[in-house]
Amino acid sequence: MLMSSGGTAAQLVYGPNGFRVMRPGSHVICAVTGELIPLEELRYWSVERQEAYASPQAATRRMLGEA
Repeated sequence: MLMSSGGTAAQLVYGPNGFRVMRPGSHVICAVTGELIPLEELRYWSVERQEAYASPQAATRRMLGEA
């Protein structure tokens, strides 16, 4: 897991076409890898699980039950 200091994790509600910020922050944490994902780079998430993913590979791992 990659963790670093600096900034606060945002709390988001993930929808099918975007996300809504419930608590402001600079990043979210990938549910699979633990990587910090800057909000401006967030591209992958699950509406059903309400989780963010750092990459399409991480999202696929989660959906296949490997993470």
